Amino acid sequence: MTIVHHPDTATLVSYAAGSLDEGFATLVAAHIATCDACRAALREIEDVGGAVLESVEASPMSPASLDRALSLLDDHADAPPARTKPRPKDTRPGVPGPLARLLECGLDDIVWKKVAPGVSKHVLPVSKTARSTLTLLRIAPGTKIPDHGHGGMELTLVLEGSYRDVFGRFGPGDIADLDEHAEHQPVVDSPEACICLVATEAPTRFKGFFSRLLQPIVGI
Repeated sequence: MTIVHHPDTATLVSYAAGSLDEGFATLVAAHIATCDACRAALREIEDVGGAVLESVEASPMSPASLDRALSLLDDHADAPPARTKPRPKDTRPGVPGPLARLLECGLDDIVWKKVAPGVSKHVLPVSKTARSTLTLLRIAPGTKIPDHGHGGMELTLVLEGSYRDVFGRFGPGDIADLDEHAEHQPVVDSPEACICLVATEAPTRFKGFFSRLLQPIVGI
Protein backbone atom coordinates (compact mmCIF):
# COMPACT_ATOMS: atom_id res chain seq x y z
CA MET A 1 0.00 0.00 0.00
CA THR A 2 1.48 3.33 -1.06
CA ILE A 3 -0.22 6.23 0.70
CA VAL A 4 0.01 9.53 -1.16
CA HIS A 5 -2.57 11.78 0.51
CA HIS A 6 -2.38 12.52 4.25
CA PRO A 7 -4.33 14.72 6.71
CA ASP A 8 -3.37 18.38 6.86
CA THR A 9 -0.89 19.30 9.59
CA ALA A 10 -3.64 21.31 11.31
CA THR A 11 -5.82 18.19 11.41
CA LEU A 12 -3.01 16.10 12.91
CA VAL A 13 -2.34 18.80 15.54
CA SER A 14 -6.04 18.82 16.49
CA TYR A 15 -5.97 15.01 16.70
CA ALA A 16 -2.91 15.10 18.95
CA ALA A 17 -4.57 17.73 21.15
CA GLY A 18 -7.73 15.64 21.44
CA SER A 19 -9.89 18.43 20.00
CA LEU A 20 -11.14 16.61 16.87
CA ASP A 21 -14.77 15.61 17.07
CA GLU A 22 -15.49 11.89 17.41
CA GLY A 23 -16.15 11.02 13.77
CA PHE A 24 -13.07 12.86 12.50
CA ALA A 25 -10.88 11.45 15.28
CA THR A 26 -11.97 7.88 14.45
CA LEU A 27 -11.21 8.38 10.76
CA VAL A 28 -7.78 9.94 11.42
CA ALA A 29 -6.94 7.11 13.86
CA ALA A 30 -7.88 4.58 11.16
CA HIS A 31 -5.51 6.31 8.72
CA ILE A 32 -2.67 6.55 11.25
CA ALA A 33 -3.01 2.81 11.96
CA THR A 34 -1.83 2.13 8.40
CA CYS A 35 0.44 5.13 7.74
CA ASP A 36 4.05 5.13 8.98
CA ALA A 37 4.58 8.75 7.87
CA CYS A 38 1.65 10.09 9.92
CA ARG A 39 2.63 8.03 12.97
CA ALA A 40 6.08 9.66 12.80
CA ALA A 41 4.55 13.12 12.28
CA LEU A 42 2.22 12.56 15.24
CA ARG A 43 5.15 11.66 17.50
CA GLU A 44 6.92 14.88 16.49
CA ILE A 45 3.79 16.95 17.18
CA GLU A 46 3.39 15.33 20.59
CA ASP A 47 7.08 15.95 21.38
CA VAL A 48 6.70 19.64 20.48
CA GLY A 49 3.54 19.87 22.56
CA GLY A 50 5.30 18.32 25.53
CA ALA A 51 8.22 20.74 25.18
CA VAL A 52 5.82 23.69 25.08
CA LEU A 53 4.08 22.51 28.25
CA GLU A 54 7.40 22.14 30.04
CA SER A 55 8.33 25.72 29.13
CA VAL A 56 5.11 27.19 30.53
CA GLU A 57 5.55 28.78 33.93
CA ALA A 58 3.66 26.83 36.58
CA SER A 59 0.75 28.53 38.33
CA PRO A 60 0.08 27.84 42.01
CA MET A 61 -3.07 25.83 42.79
CA SER A 62 -5.60 27.07 45.30
CA PRO A 63 -5.30 25.59 48.83
CA ALA A 64 -8.68 23.85 48.41
CA SER A 65 -7.80 22.05 45.14
CA LEU A 66 -6.61 18.85 46.81
CA ASP A 67 -9.72 18.65 49.01
CA ARG A 68 -12.02 19.09 45.99
CA ALA A 69 -10.18 16.35 44.06
CA LEU A 70 -10.42 13.92 46.99
CA SER A 71 -14.10 14.76 47.39
CA LEU A 72 -14.78 13.90 43.75
CA LEU A 73 -13.02 10.55 44.20
CA ASP A 74 -15.19 9.83 47.25
CA ASP A 75 -18.35 10.66 45.26
CA HIS A 76 -17.50 7.96 42.73
CA ALA A 77 -16.07 5.41 45.13
CA ASP A 78 -19.29 3.31 45.16
CA ALA A 79 -19.93 3.55 41.43
CA PRO A 80 -19.63 0.24 39.53
CA PRO A 81 -16.56 -0.01 37.35
CA ALA A 82 -17.12 1.17 33.81
CA ARG A 83 -17.47 -1.63 31.32
CA THR A 84 -15.26 -1.23 28.32
CA LYS A 85 -15.82 -3.03 25.08
CA PRO A 86 -12.93 -5.40 24.41
CA ARG A 87 -10.93 -4.72 21.31
CA PRO A 88 -11.55 -7.21 18.54
CA LYS A 89 -8.91 -9.93 18.59
CA ASP A 90 -9.26 -10.83 14.94
CA THR A 91 -7.86 -8.80 12.10
CA ARG A 92 -10.41 -8.19 9.41
CA PRO A 93 -9.01 -7.55 5.94
CA GLY A 94 -9.48 -3.92 4.92
CA VAL A 95 -10.72 -2.81 8.36
CA PRO A 96 -8.21 -0.71 10.38
CA GLY A 97 -8.27 -1.41 14.14
CA PRO A 98 -9.86 1.92 15.20
CA LEU A 99 -12.74 1.23 12.78
CA ALA A 100 -13.17 -2.41 13.84
CA ARG A 101 -14.68 -1.39 17.19
CA LEU A 102 -17.61 0.19 15.30
CA LEU A 103 -17.98 -2.51 12.66
CA GLU A 104 -18.99 -5.98 13.76
CA CYS A 105 -18.01 -7.58 10.46
CA GLY A 106 -15.64 -7.36 7.53
CA LEU A 107 -16.18 -5.09 4.55
CA ASP A 108 -17.56 -8.01 2.50
CA ASP A 109 -20.30 -8.67 5.06
CA ILE A 110 -21.70 -5.15 5.49
CA VAL A 111 -25.43 -4.72 4.97
CA TRP A 112 -25.54 -1.77 2.56
CA LYS A 113 -28.45 0.59 1.94
CA LYS A 114 -28.73 1.75 -1.66
CA VAL A 115 -29.22 5.53 -1.76
CA ALA A 116 -28.59 6.38 -5.44
CA PRO A 117 -27.65 4.54 -8.65
CA GLY A 118 -24.27 2.93 -7.94
CA VAL A 119 -24.05 4.36 -4.40
CA SER A 120 -24.78 2.54 -1.13
CA LYS A 121 -24.11 3.59 2.45
CA HIS A 122 -23.80 2.16 5.93
CA VAL A 123 -24.09 4.60 8.85
CA LEU A 124 -21.76 3.92 11.78
CA PRO A 125 -22.74 4.70 15.37
CA VAL A 126 -21.27 7.72 17.16
CA SER A 127 -22.11 9.08 20.60
CA LYS A 128 -25.09 11.42 21.08
CA THR A 129 -22.77 14.31 21.89
CA ALA A 130 -20.80 13.97 18.63
CA ARG A 131 -21.15 16.85 16.19
CA SER A 132 -19.92 14.80 13.24
CA THR A 133 -21.32 11.80 11.39
CA LEU A 134 -19.44 8.72 10.25
CA THR A 135 -20.56 6.81 7.16
CA LEU A 136 -19.21 4.05 4.94
CA LEU A 137 -19.91 4.50 1.23
CA ARG A 138 -19.71 1.81 -1.44
CA ILE A 139 -19.54 3.31 -4.92
CA ALA A 140 -19.69 1.10 -8.02
CA PRO A 141 -16.90 1.15 -10.65
CA GLY A 142 -17.25 4.03 -13.13
CA THR A 143 -19.78 5.92 -10.99
CA LYS A 144 -19.46 9.70 -11.14
CA ILE A 145 -20.65 11.54 -8.03
CA PRO A 146 -22.48 14.79 -8.92
CA ASP A 147 -20.44 18.00 -8.70
CA HIS A 148 -20.61 19.28 -5.13
CA GLY A 149 -19.07 21.29 -2.31
CA HIS A 150 -19.19 20.89 1.46
CA GLY A 151 -20.90 22.74 4.26
CA GLY A 152 -17.87 22.34 6.53
CA MET A 153 -14.95 20.00 7.19
CA GLU A 154 -15.07 16.61 5.48
CA LEU A 155 -12.55 13.76 5.72
CA THR A 156 -12.66 10.75 3.39
CA LEU A 157 -10.50 7.66 3.91
CA VAL A 158 -10.34 5.13 1.08
CA LEU A 159 -10.47 1.51 2.29
CA GLU A 160 -10.82 -0.35 -1.02
CA GLY A 161 -10.76 0.64 -4.69
CA SER A 162 -9.96 4.16 -5.82
CA TYR A 163 -11.39 7.37 -7.22
CA ARG A 164 -10.08 10.38 -9.04
CA ASP A 165 -11.04 14.07 -8.82
CA VAL A 166 -9.51 17.53 -9.26
CA PHE A 167 -7.25 16.89 -6.24
CA GLY A 168 -5.67 13.70 -7.65
CA ARG A 169 -6.12 9.96 -7.39
CA PHE A 170 -7.06 8.44 -4.04
CA GLY A 171 -6.42 4.77 -3.26
CA PRO A 172 -6.41 2.58 -0.13
CA GLY A 173 -5.09 4.48 2.91
CA ASP A 174 -5.36 7.91 1.27
CA ILE A 175 -7.24 10.73 3.02
CA ALA A 176 -9.03 13.63 1.33
CA ASP A 177 -8.96 16.47 3.87
CA LEU A 178 -11.45 19.04 2.56
CA ASP A 179 -13.08 22.18 3.92
CA GLU A 180 -16.10 24.29 2.94
CA HIS A 181 -14.16 25.88 0.06
CA ALA A 182 -13.45 22.60 -1.76
CA GLU A 183 -15.54 21.55 -4.76
CA HIS A 184 -15.08 18.34 -6.72
CA GLN A 185 -16.69 15.55 -8.72
CA PRO A 186 -15.16 12.18 -7.75
CA VAL A 187 -15.20 9.35 -10.30
CA VAL A 188 -14.46 5.76 -9.27
CA ASP A 189 -11.66 4.56 -11.57
CA SER A 190 -10.93 1.13 -10.07
CA PRO A 191 -12.32 -2.11 -11.56
CA GLU A 192 -13.81 -2.93 -8.15
CA ALA A 193 -16.15 -0.82 -6.02
CA CYS A 194 -14.61 2.01 -4.01
CA ILE A 195 -15.34 1.73 -0.29
CA CYS A 196 -14.71 4.93 1.68
CA LEU A 197 -15.09 6.02 5.28
CA VAL A 198 -16.49 9.57 5.37
CA ALA A 199 -16.69 11.95 8.36
CA THR A 200 -18.71 15.14 7.94
CA GLU A 201 -19.95 17.98 10.10
CA ALA A 202 -22.49 19.42 7.63
CA PRO A 203 -24.50 18.12 4.64
CA THR A 204 -22.94 17.97 1.18
CA ARG A 205 -23.90 20.88 -1.13
CA PHE A 206 -24.81 19.41 -4.54
CA LYS A 207 -24.90 21.85 -7.43
CA GLY A 208 -27.41 20.38 -9.85
CA PHE A 209 -31.16 20.83 -9.31
CA PHE A 210 -32.00 17.11 -9.31
CA SER A 211 -28.96 16.32 -7.15
CA ARG A 212 -30.16 18.85 -4.58
CA LEU A 213 -33.57 17.18 -4.59
CA LEU A 214 -31.92 13.82 -3.89
CA GLN A 215 -29.58 15.13 -1.17
CA PRO A 216 -31.97 14.44 1.75
CA ILE A 217 -32.39 10.87 0.47
CA VAL A 218 -28.67 10.28 0.00
CA GLY A 219 -28.10 11.78 3.44
CA ILE A 220 -24.43 12.75 3.17
